[in-house]
Amino acid sequence: MTAALSNLETLTIASIADGLASGAFTAEEVTLACLEQVKACNAHYNAIIFMNDAALDTARDVDRRRAAGEAMGAMAGVPIVVKDPMDMMGFPTTAGWKLLYSGTGGVDLMPGTDSPVVARMRAADAVIIGKTNVPVLSHTGSHANDSWAGPTLNVVIEDRVPGGSSAGTAAAVASNMCVAGLAEETGGSIQNPASAHGLVGIKPTIGLVPNAGVVPLSANRDVVGPIARNVTDAAICLDVLAGYSAEDPKTLASVGQIPPEGYAAGLSKDGLAGKRIGLYGSGWRNQPLCEETTALYERAKSELAEAGAVLIEDPFEGTDFASLRKPTAPTPNFDGRGLESIAYDVGQYLHRLGPNAALKTFAEFADATAAENPFGPGGVLEFMNSLPDFRAAMENPTQPPELPAFIALKAAYLDIFNRVFDEHELDSLVFPQMRKELPGLHSGDTIQETTVGELNIAGLPAVTLPAGFYATGAPFELIFLGKLWSEKSLIKQAFAYEVH
Repeated sequence: MTAALSNLETLTIASIADGLASGAFTAEEVTLACLEQVKACNAHYNAIIFMNDAALDTARDVDRRRAAGEAMGAMAGVPIVVKDPMDMMGFPTTAGWKLLYSGTGGVDLMPGTDSPVVARMRAADAVIIGKTNVPVLSHTGSHANDSWAGPTLNVVIEDRVPGGSSAGTAAAVASNMCVAGLAEETGGSIQNPASAHGLVGIKPTIGLVPNAGVVPLSANRDVVGPIARNVTDAAICLDVLAGYSAEDPKTLASVGQIPPEGYAAGLSKDGLAGKRIGLYGSGWRNQPLCEETTALYERAKSELAEAGAVLIEDPFEGTDFASLRKPTAPTPNFDGRGLESIAYDVGQYLHRLGPNAALKTFAEFADATAAENPFGPGGVLEFMNSLPDFRAAMENPTQPPELPAFIALKAAYLDIFNRVFDEHELDSLVFPQMRKELPGLHSGDTIQETTVGELNIAGLPAVTLPAGFYATGAPFELIFLGKLWSEKSLIKQAFAYEVH
C-alpha cells in the first residue's frame, strides 16, 4: 500500500481524483486498499452482505481509460457501496428478508437491469465494492437485527443501534471500507444511520432522485440519497444521482430545480453568514430534548451564531404544525401515513424486474412470503393496518390508490411549513437530529429522532452532519432542513458549519 493510502479515513472524492491525476496511486490500488479493509473488519461489523467480484476490473478499467486520455466520470475510481434493496445486475435484491434469498431457502429477485441510481454511479466511474445490509423490508429506522444476514454493528459505539434501514451503508462508510454509499429513506433511513455513525447524509426532496428499481415501502415517500464522511463528498454524490429519469415520472418535477453548477460548487466557510435559522421547539413537535441533548444543542447554537447565523426560537409556535403528527398504532413514534400504496408499489417494482423474474405480481409476492406475512399479526408491517387508506389500497393492488388522507396531510404540512418560512424569512431549520442518544443495540427501543414523519410526508430535503459526542461516545448530529428543492442552500450551510 502506498503512503498516500495508509490512512483510508482521510480519503475523499477530491483526494482520489488528485492522487490519480498526480500518479500517487492508481484506482486499482485504492480499490485493493478498501478490499483489504473489508477483509479486516466486515466479518465483525457485518456491513456488506454481497461482495462485487468485478470491483477490481472496474478499477483497472478506470486506470486504462485514464492512461488513454479518455474523459472520466465525477467519481472515477471512488469505492462506494449500494444498499441491498437497490437493483444491481448480477446480485439478488433481498431487502434483508430470508424469504427473498435462495441462500436462506427463499426466492431470488434477480434484476435484468441496474436501478437508475446504480446505473448513474457506474456511469460516473465509481467502483462498487458490494451491497449492504438492511432490516427485513427496510421496516425500521433503528437497526438491521432481523436481516437474514444478521445484525450490523455500529462502528462508532458497538453496543448501540447502527441506525436503519441503511445500516450497512453507514457502517461500511464509517469503517472505511468505502468512501461513500447509497442509502434510501422512507422514514429516517438516511438521516438515522448517518447520525448514528457520525457521518453526513443527504435526504433529497422527493422527486429529485429516481427511485425506480428499489424495493419500495412507499413511492410517495421513498427517496435515494448519499451517505459520506463529509459534506463535499455527499454533495458530489448528489450531483451524480439527481435528475430526471423516464423510469420514475415524479422526477420530472426536478427539471429546472437542479443548480446548473451542481450541489458541490461554491461551498464556503461563509455559507451561514446572515442566514435565518429556525430552532427546535414545541411548535414543531411536542417532544422535549433530553438534558444532555439540550446542552449539546446550546453549544451548537452558539457555533451557528459565531458563523454568522441569525437564530429564531421555535418559529412554529402558535401554529397547528405539531398537531398534524400522529404515530401509527401500535408504533410509539413512527407516523406511517403514505405507506398504504405498498402493494401497488411492490407490483410495479416486480414488473420492472422483467419477464424472467421469479415473482411478477404482488399476488405472487404475497404467496411466496405467506409464511411470514409482513402485514399479519406480528409481521414487521402489521402497523399498516392502522393507516387510514390501507384497506382500500389493498382491495385491488393492481390499481394505484387514491390515498386522500395522505394527500390532505401532505398539503397541510406544506402549507404551514411554507407559511412559517415566509413569515420568519427563514433559510433553514437546524435541529438536533435525535432527542436523546442512541438506544442499546438489542434494547428493543427505537431512535428518538426529531424530523421523521414530518420531513418524509411533506417530502422535504435535509442534510445531517456531525456536531459532537455524548459523554458515552455516541455521536451527536444536527439536521439542516428546508423548503422543497432547497438542497443547494442546505448543503452550503452545512458545509459552513462543518468547517467552522
